Amino acid sequence: MTQSRPFVSALCCLPALFAVAGNASAAESAAKPWNLHDAVGAPSNLQLSGSVRARLETLSGQSRVGLETRFNLVSLRSNLFAEYHKDWFRIGGELWDSRAYPQEPTSGVSSNDVNALEFVQAYVGADFGAPFGKGSAATAQLGRFVLNLGSRRLVAADDYRNTTNGYSGLRVDLKSAAGATATLIYTEPQVRLPDALPAVLRNDVKLDRESSDLVLWGGIAAVPRLLPFATLEGSWFGVRERDRPDLATRDRNLHTGGLRVFRDPKAGTVDFELEGIRQTGTVRASTAANAALLDVSASFYHVEVGYQRAAGSKPHLAFEYDYASGDDGDTKFGRFDTLFGMRRGDLAPSGMYNAIGRTNLQALGLRIEATPTARLDYMASYRALWLASRTDSFSTTGVRDATGRSGDFGGHQFDGRLRYWVIPRSLRLEVDAVILAKGRFLDRAPNAPQTGDTRFLSVNITSQF
Repeated sequence: MTQSRPFVSALCCLPALFAVAGNASAAESAAKPWNLHDAVGAPSNLQLSGSVRARLETLSGQSRVGLETRFNLVSLRSNLFAEYHKDWFRIGGELWDSRAYPQEPTSGVSSNDVNALEFVQAYVGADFGAPFGKGSAATAQLGRFVLNLGSRRLVAADDYRNTTNGYSGLRVDLKSAAGATATLIYTEPQVRLPDALPAVLRNDVKLDRESSDLVLWGGIAAVPRLLPFATLEGSWFGVRERDRPDLATRDRNLHTGGLRVFRDPKAGTVDFELEGIRQTGTVRASTAANAALLDVSASFYHVEVGYQRAAGSKPHLAFEYDYASGDDGDTKFGRFDTLFGMRRGDLAPSGMYNAIGRTNLQALGLRIEATPTARLDYMASYRALWLASRTDSFSTTGVRDATGRSGDFGGHQFDGRLRYWVIPRSLRLEVDAVILAKGRFLDRAPNAPQTGDTRFLSVNITSQF
């Protein structure tokens, strides 16, 4: 176990990062931000772009079971994207290189953080002009691609995490002349490899795998202005999973349907978002081949009401409530599965914090977001956290009291983010900080790490080109 003080280590790196930012800002006045497309003289029908992100993460007071009490992590993520289009035809690809350099093997680093030299996207596409009359549209995409659908709580390409989710298969997008949209998919989600810890720690290169052993299919449709000043959205996704010779699974066969009503934030008006998701199907009690097959009955709800001021930095204040069911040990399995969704937009950072996810959770809180200048934006939030089922493990911490005697209060989470464009659209600095003041459950549960409150800090600098 390292004896370093992680927050001190991270703060010592800040002056160097700000020095780089300052030098870059001075250079901005002398030259236009560099971009790959113009640098190679690419034609207008060839899109080229990329980015490089360096991140330092530091955590103390671990709240997840079986991991280092405190640690530092350096991670690097680079990507290159290219898409060529001519008339109705498109062909594109994107290379990702995600690597991590932990000081401690027990920091929790996994294939969620490492995916070296991987073509996450490699596809062909077709764009059909006005197939249903003037103003309508239809597109199709075949191959490897990323997906961000609806609220991104079920299907997403995670951007905060050091790696992303990739999908291989077919995607079809439709749009009517009246503005209604629909997306249909049939995919095999990419399984990031390598997934064995020694290979992950070495940042080994191994091609990700997709197969019929893991399939995601379904669709989402949205109708704007169907309700006064609001959009109505419905979705349904199926997941089928089965064992492979080299990997035992819980043989998930899930059917997840959702309904969402929302009104986007607008200065001087009240906005809202209501989403309800119901999940059924079957899952095995464990990865053992002879484990009992359980019926699934799980649910998720999100309620949000906000208001954005029309003056000054136009701050947006929102009240939020999230409920994701847990398993209470009855005849049906009740732990909600967020499938391939992302968590940063609603709950907390993933990365090495990764304690609060969309399962066995009740979260009630406030969030404020503002953009004081074109370069600067910030977010701050507070959430009180409870277990939905006091006998199931709390969210994604692994902490559990099967007797339920440790109560159901997880704690208070304070989350903040600050982002600044050192060079507009070229170089961005981001700082994320979280404090989880542990409640009764995280203090008293039998396997709860006795490490004090959790403190997490990440410093990121991203160059886009």
